Amino acid sequence: MNNDTLLLEIGLEELPARFVNGAMNELAKRTEAFLSDKQIDYDDVNMFATPRRLAVKVNGVSTKQPDQEKEAKGPAKKIALDEEGNWTKAAIGFAKGQQVNEEDLFFKEVKGVEYVYAKLYIEGQETLQLLSGLHDVITGIPFPKNMRWGSHEMRYARPVRWLVAMYGEEVIPLEIAGVMASNVTQGHRFLGQAATLNHASDYEHALLSQHVVADPFSRKDAIKNQIQDIASEQEWQIPMDEGLLEEVTQLVEYPTALFGSFDERFLAVPDRVLITSMREHQRYFPVQDQSGSLLPYFVTVRNGDHRHLETVQKGNEKVLRARLQDAEFFFNEDKKHALEDNFEKLHQIVYHEDLGTIADKVDRVQTLAEKIGSMLSLDSASKTAINRAARLSKNDLVTQMVNEFTELEGYMGEVYALKSGETPEVATAIREHYLPKQSGDPVPSGIEGAVISVADKLDTIAAHFSLGNIPTGSQDPHGLRRQTAAIVQIFRDFEWTLSLNELFNAAQDILQEKNLQKRNQAEVLRDFNQFVTLRYKNILQESGIRYDVVDAVLAFETDNVPLVFKKAAFLNDKLGDASFKEDVEAFSRVTNIASKKQGSAEEIDQDLFESDLEVNLYQDYERIKPVIIKSLRDMKPEAAYQALREAAPSIHKYFDGIMVMTDDEQIRENRLTQMSQLAALVRMIADFQSIVFHTDQA
Repeated sequence: MNNDTLLLEIGLEELPARFVNGAMNELAKRTEAFLSDKQIDYDDVNMFATPRRLAVKVNGVSTKQPDQEKEAKGPAKKIALDEEGNWTKAAIGFAKGQQVNEEDLFFKEVKGVEYVYAKLYIEGQETLQLLSGLHDVITGIPFPKNMRWGSHEMRYARPVRWLVAMYGEEVIPLEIAGVMASNVTQGHRFLGQAATLNHASDYEHALLSQHVVADPFSRKDAIKNQIQDIASEQEWQIPMDEGLLEEVTQLVEYPTALFGSFDERFLAVPDRVLITSMREHQRYFPVQDQSGSLLPYFVTVRNGDHRHLETVQKGNEKVLRARLQDAEFFFNEDKKHALEDNFEKLHQIVYHEDLGTIADKVDRVQTLAEKIGSMLSLDSASKTAINRAARLSKNDLVTQMVNEFTELEGYMGEVYALKSGETPEVATAIREHYLPKQSGDPVPSGIEGAVISVADKLDTIAAHFSLGNIPTGSQDPHGLRRQTAAIVQIFRDFEWTLSLNELFNAAQDILQEKNLQKRNQAEVLRDFNQFVTLRYKNILQESGIRYDVVDAVLAFETDNVPLVFKKAAFLNDKLGDASFKEDVEAFSRVTNIASKKQGSAEEIDQDLFESDLEVNLYQDYERIKPVIIKSLRDMKPEAAYQALREAAPSIHKYFDGIMVMTDDEQIRENRLTQMSQLAALVRMIADFQSIVFHTDQA
């Protein structure tokens, strides 16, 4: 079967850079789904995107659908034939419906019953006749935001200005928002012009001749190579932030990198401020010397060729100078006041209408941080630093610099704290108390920052849970999932064995003292435990822990964070041990039978033992119980498990020789009490019944 190339290009007003990649991938995915749905064979799909276009080129597209032969099932034979063996109306109607002659009908047996069948031949349609359905592929692309233009009802990210839809040399009849498809694409807005495509496969070459690099991956590589060439020629280091590189790639169609300079006096402003100003306002790359020190230069990427680069350089330098002058002014103005002096201004900023001002939040965080320091038995120096850093933690929010660049919160607090004479520990804690901001971020490096980070995030979570603001679905406007995961990460990395529930209740108590607690504390704690369990599941599974091991560990342990992770890692490794399945079976038999206990007896009556098997198991229990408790207290789940498995032989023998559910009620209750006590030890490690063994593990 012959094949040809399919091309689809949507020409638009300039798209926001953050829209481009997602829309390009959606176009490719939807085109593939369309071809598969229409049973049109193809080889591969190439994606293209610039700020002004989204496109796909599909190679090896079949010229028609494959012909098909299939069988249609009709009524049962006893319904299809009358007593004389003639076709009934049901059979005749079936034949007409399938557009076959009556003599072409035949019978097949299905599960002992004969049915009438018709063999159908379906000729595949020509591909070109089907491709007008690409209209829905284009209009169905989702964007973060849509708009309307002119008198059109259609909503799209940006107005559609041209449309190219071709199959080989043929133009596909398509119309979107009054724009008819053609074989004419548009080149670079300033350097190129319209280009007529003789064939769909000419797309990339035709655009390149009009100063458009349509392939975003090639465009990105070109930018990287050009910047690396500048760095090599000038003996510089030019760190390329991946997010900025991606954004710049989707801002230009024909990239040319160049560099400019700025006045050295601006280097008195903190490096991160300069870098942020260059990146956020101008999309510039900073320049460093070989030792990593910032230099008074920048690299930018123009959307054009090498002509008049000096003019472009001077224009960029002029714009950047104004930006850096603003940053310099903000910095100098902020330095006129000690960081501590900003606290009173926090009373004027509402944190939440039901939770008071930011100053109120700082007071709560300071109180909770002090509580955590005491629970951790920190020395007086650390406690003093924590108290001071907590007090100053939000003071940079009212500075002019953070008002201009909100992403510098914490960092500017550290800078201004040091300039105000605060200790390095206090200054670092102010910056680090925001960490980790998102998955993959490091935790605070010091204990002071870690304590304040947990206090700040726990106050936020407890306060919003108290108000009933619990995330549902994809909605999480206050970032509570992220902040809960951050708390778990800090507890894990610092190996804090504090009770998470106790700490959460401490946060609730502070809210209660301020008359901010709106719900029953026990209900809020229950909701928090469920919420934390889901965060555990996500983190553990992302780290490679098998789902059933996650369930087994979380069934009975969510309060001791580092122990949860140690248990999960240990049991996940045990999955490969040959003896693990037998051990799990023994422990599961105990917890399973223990669940049948209904009486209130808590103590075992050894006088009711009827067999040495009961005595032996009881002695094992008495011996391993203190070992398991101590091992878990020492964060050694492997030692606790080893102690438990020493009882496994006694458990197997017990069940082989003892009938727990005997008719004698007193003996039965005593045996169930013994099982219940042993089950409590088992559950201290995990719910082994949750662990699944596949056939190949048997």
